[in-house]
This record gives sequence, C-alpha cells and structure tokens, in this order.
Amino acid sequence: MLDRVTVSQCTLKNPIHCSGVGVHSGQSVAMTLRPAAPDSGIIFRRTKLSQGSADVPALWSNAVITPLCTTIEAYGVRIATIEHLMAALYASGIDNVLIELDADEVPIMDGSSAPFLSLIASAGRVRQALTRKAIRILKEVRVEDPDRWASLSPSDKGLTINLEIDFESRAIGNQVWSGAITEECFRHELAQARTFGFLQEVEMLRRMGFARGGSLENAIVIDDDRILNEGGLRYSDEFVRHKVLDSIGDLYLMGAPVIGHFTGVRTGHALNLRLLDEVLSDSEAWEWVELVTPALVDAPMGASGQVLSRAVAGAA
Repeated sequence: MLDRVTVSQCTLKNPIHCSGVGVHSGQSVAMTLRPAAPDSGIIFRRTKLSQGSADVPALWSNAVITPLCTTIEAYGVRIATIEHLMAALYASGIDNVLIELDADEVPIMDGSSAPFLSLIASAGRVRQALTRKAIRILKEVRVEDPDRWASLSPSDKGLTINLEIDFESRAIGNQVWSGAITEECFRHELAQARTFGFLQEVEMLRRMGFARGGSLENAIVIDDDRILNEGGLRYSDEFVRHKVLDSIGDLYLMGAPVIGHFTGVRTGHALNLRLLDEVLSDSEAWEWVELVTPALVDAPMGASGQVLSRAVAGAA
C-alpha cells in the first residue's frame, strides 16, 4: 500500500502583468497578479482609489447579484467580471494570489480563460508550507427557478460537472457537457471557450451600463441564427463549454477546490451564487478536508479528480 502525502498550497512564483478593457464598463484596466502568503486566499486589490487601495476577498460572502457577470464587493468597492480569471486559477491549482486592478472590472482579454492560463504559466507556480484543503459535499443541495436549476451533490472524483443549456437560436440550441474538471481537461476542453451575446440585445445592454467594451474580438456575437465572428467557433459546442467555465469560476468563490458533482440546467451566475449560499449555510452539507495523494505520484497542481482526502476541523 502506498504512503500518503499531503498536497501543499500553491501560489505564483513571480508577479505577472497584463492590461485590457472591461467588457461591461468599457474602461481600460491594468492588472497585476502577485504571489501571496499561505492561507491568504484569492484577494482582489483595487488601486488608485481616493483612499489609496482596498482589498476584496474572492469569497461567496462578498458576492453580489449582478446581471451577466460575477461581482464581489467589500468596503464599498466592487470588482466585476471575475469568473474567467477565477476559473483559470481554479484549474491551475492556485490557492493564494493578490490581484491588483486600477479599475473596477477584470480585463475581458479574448472573452475566455486561455489568456489567464498563459499568464499563470508565465509567472510560474510554487508550492507553500501549508496543506491544501478542499470542500467536500456531503449531501445534495439544489436551488431552482421555474425553468432552471442547479445542484451540488457528493462525488468521489474531485469536481465533476454536468451542464445543459437551451436557447431558441439555432446557432446554439440545446447543448450538454459532462466531465471531471482536471487541469488538463480545463486547458484543452474549456479554457478557450468565449463569452457570447446576441446582437439584438447590445444597444439595450449598453443603455443599462453593460457590454460597453464588448466586440467581436472578445465575445461570440449572434445575430438571430447566425454567428458574426469571422473565424466562427473554437468548439462546435463552445456555448455550453463557456457556461461550464463560468460555473467553475463561480464555484471557486467557496474559497477552496470542491469535491462534489455540480449539475446545472439553464443555470447562470445568479443561480450559482444562490447555490453556494445554500450549501455553505448548511453545516451538514459540506466539510473541510485535507488533500492527500500517493507518495509515489507527484501531487497535481490543478483540481484533479484523482486526489484523495481526509476530514479536518475548520469552518468557512
């Protein structure tokens, strides 16, 4: 029988910088990812404020319901559209990082998580002294609206996802994706899937203060049943893959990788956040566990479904 060794927490080896535009605000934004101490978690730091700076931890308790994107808020400071970056951090196994922004929205880049994966790879990753913990789901918790629902239930395969979408547009239609979320799976099957929207809704969204930075360079744009992007789709089912990507980013607001099965039918950010609140508010629905792996196999950097676990004391 192989010995077990604990999996260490992980942060970046070096700082890394990028700049871009906020897809909803339309503002230019500079972002720097920096290494962070063990157990500090994922912290967004808004710089160039009148009071200097303010830190907003990326946690479900700081999430606010906003249309079209995932937003966190603390001390009167909001950071929007964090989901694509959060998904990349989840898949890369980054537990602790400080994210500095000089505006109130993460840059959209090309509308996917792929640029953020490249940033993390360029910065490098380093293991830290403390053990990595995860949240293991102990019973099914489900939230629903009349025509959509989402749930988390127990699983022994790390994080697994089954997600279904259904749109009237024939460019999308009904699509389903299922799989175990490992770093390799995320990189090859999900990371390049872009956000999307309908041309008919653009003017209305802009009047509401959204999509002011959106373009064919950072989103799939659909006109009735036609895709307007010159290069077409990156995957035949890119739309549902992007919804899976979004859900992974939302799930990381639990503050740790998840050992459980996520199911979503026509779900979105608001319903996902309701689910996190229902799960973490129920002490019988989840527990903290330490992540361990066989001593002869190098512990995965990402959220591998092969990781074993043991229960530890703690609270969210």
